[in-house]
Amino acid sequence: MQIFPLTDDVYTFPNPRLACDEGVLAYGGDLSAKRLITAYAHGIFPWYNPDEPILWWSPNPRLVMELDDFKLSKSLAKTIKKDTFEVKFDENFTQVMIECKNIYRPEQDGTWLQDELIQAYTNLHKLGYAHSFESYYEGELVGGGYGLCIGDMFCGESMFAKKSDASKVALYYLVQRLKQKGFSLLDCQTPTNHLQSLGAKCISRDEFLDRLKVSIENFPQF
Repeated sequence: MQIFPLTDDVYTFPNPRLACDEGVLAYGGDLSAKRLITAYAHGIFPWYNPDEPILWWSPNPRLVMELDDFKLSKSLAKTIKKDTFEVKFDENFTQVMIECKNIYRPEQDGTWLQDELIQAYTNLHKLGYAHSFESYYEGELVGGGYGLCIGDMFCGESMFAKKSDASKVALYYLVQRLKQKGFSLLDCQTPTNHLQSLGAKCISRDEFLDRLKVSIENFPQF
């Protein structure tokens, strides 16, 4: 397995199809807006621990959600009908990332969301690429997530919930917004039971990259 080195002054990436199935493709480089946008446009994203160099990934298979495949359970539909949560977009982007960083996850030891990543994606948000979807309960931010738009694909990054169903409701409204705006797909990156229970599915990396190539030709407004 070869992992390719990157330098700070060169923004190209190796062909993501060269990555092993686990997905790690390259290391090094930086988190500049130019590099991040280039990475996502090629189906690559950063994911690394505090004691590691920046690692760049393109896993096989890839978890995605067709926008019409979102599974609305009876209990979730009831929560939505009751207007338990107020959902907003892009009202509190950086705080959403901070909540994603701080939320306890039983399956993880610590967090991969470091301050430099929060700063980098906040910069992408200011540039109009990254967006947050947020659930509020009695005025308090209690759930949601963030990601970025590449063409007509929304690349989801992370979610959090401090109250039951808070992130699911925010995701439901994100999917509705993406459909209304003309987006084609929600990229969920790596398989999780939670997202698969909501309708996400695995496709091959080759299929994902082929769809991404078509997606970046379109530019709907989030």
